[in-house]
Amino acid sequence: MGNFSCCVQVDQSTVAVKERFGKFQEVMEPGCHCLPWYCGSRVAGHLSLRLQQLDVKCETKTKDNVFVNVVASIQYRALADKASDAFYKLSNTRNQIQAYVFDVIRASVPKLNLDDTFEQKNEIAKAVEEELEKAMSAYGYEIVQTLIVDIEPDERVKRAMNEINAAARMRVAANEKAEAEKILQIKRAEGEAESKYLSGLGVARQRQAIVDGLRDSVLGFSVNVPGTTAKDVMDMVLVTQYFDTMKEIGAASKSSAVFIPHGPGAVRDVATQIRDGLLQASSSTQ
Repeated sequence: MGNFSCCVQVDQSTVAVKERFGKFQEVMEPGCHCLPWYCGSRVAGHLSLRLQQLDVKCETKTKDNVFVNVVASIQYRALADKASDAFYKLSNTRNQIQAYVFDVIRASVPKLNLDDTFEQKNEIAKAVEEELEKAMSAYGYEIVQTLIVDIEPDERVKRAMNEINAAARMRVAANEKAEAEKILQIKRAEGEAESKYLSGLGVARQRQAIVDGLRDSVLGFSVNVPGTTAKDVMDMVLVTQYFDTMKEIGAASKSSAVFIPHGPGAVRDVATQIRDGLLQASSSTQ
């Protein structure tokens, strides 16, 4: 803007308010204007038509008694067709806007809990914008947009919220870990049950094979040696196995001591016990 002799320059996106003898006369648009100062004309001031932004930080309390700092960004501009109202009706535009923002935020946030305040910040911004638009339009200003850019609780509250969130996540992780351990134990138990079942089948087949072999031996010996009964042959086979077992125990270098009755009178008892056990095993597998 320049002022030389009677000529006045008004910059782009700016208007100048012209007065004559202290009374408003007109709004001068950007460009060069003739201003006869000797006739009482003068420039009372200039008004920017650019978009402006005002950041307002307001402290308030939520419904659950948590103090928060709400930061609102107000984007506004003066209307060219209402430049005289914007120039004369308000002495401090920013303070006026800030007062309305405080009023709306402190009336809206106390109705909401802290979590709801975060979720409904767009509704809070809309309420602020509507109130400002209604109030500032009478003064020649347009509210372009209102944003709630930050909601900041007390530091201790934020720390508590983080701890609650961390505890919840740890609880979920613990549940998942317990479920995984449960699955492992179930699978391990199923594997052990299957292993024992197969081991039992193997033992049963082994005993069946032993019984079949003894039966074939007894029948073959009875045929080849006339006058012998099946019981005599069975007793001889069991005694032979008894001595073979004793021989293997004595030949092993790291075997544990096993005490078995081995007197002459005990041999028949051992044979009887072995025979009864094999016969019971045979009958159980059939």
